[in-house]
Amino acid sequence: MVKSKELVEILKKRLPNEHYEWQYEQKADKLRLDHIGLNKGMEISLPEIIRKYNQKKEAAIDEVVYTINATFRAMEIEKVKGFKDQSTIYPVIRSTSFAEQTSAGHRFVMKDHTAETRIYYALDLGETYRLIDESMLEELGKSREEIIEIALFNVRSLSTKMKTDEVAGNIFYFVNNNDGYDASRILNRAFLADMAAKIEGDMTVSVPHQDVLIIGDIRNKTGYDVLAQMTLQFFTNGIVPVTSLSFVYEDEQLEPIFIMAKNRVARKKGKE
Repeated sequence: MVKSKELVEILKKRLPNEHYEWQYEQKADKLRLDHIGLNKGMEISLPEIIRKYNQKKEAAIDEVVYTINATFRAMEIEKVKGFKDQSTIYPVIRSTSFAEQTSAGHRFVMKDHTAETRIYYALDLGETYRLIDESMLEELGKSREEIIEIALFNVRSLSTKMKTDEVAGNIFYFVNNNDGYDASRILNRAFLADMAAKIEGDMTVSVPHQDVLIIGDIRNKTGYDVLAQMTLQFFTNGIVPVTSLSFVYEDEQLEPIFIMAKNRVARKKGKE
């Protein structure tokens, strides 16, 4: 099992040390990373990363490095351009275990979605995006309600081009544009309604990580086993995992389901 000090050294090898100052706080078991050029920093809780590393090894490090680079890149763009010229706002899907505030203590603009997922809102910066927190609203000149409305309008404009695969008589559709908002298509109600009209079996919707949306046309019991294995694999390999659970889409509602042994399915009451 990797220890916190070892993990810090692994991260140092993956990130350009000339850009950062590193402060490992042993008692709190966290890492403070300051970007020298920006005079800004972030705190990283190490126990959660260690847990992921013990499960996923290098894939867990890839996730952390991606998050750190994307966060500081967003800060760089913010420093140069500010927010005033940035008007493209999209919703992003995260797990309910995702942080509710920034390291500086500002609450993110967010909204409940299901029992497993929560909606955050992102300011698109081209190469990356910045999650919107309440401290940004004044500079953006938008209220919380306006942010939500704009994001939902914009998500409907995103491409819903799909790839299709058939496994054991079940049909699976994959939205995978790698634009950072694939999972966000789950909020496009018109798209889900159109898919429901063509589904012959049970319609399932899965967002195992932020860069894929999987819609299942489950026509037999084997389909649920296939779905469970598929979503777990995507969840494990995703850079920004969301949830390994899938949802049944019925009467325009999303209900989380547990797929257990012998093709048994248990439903979990959601919030959507």
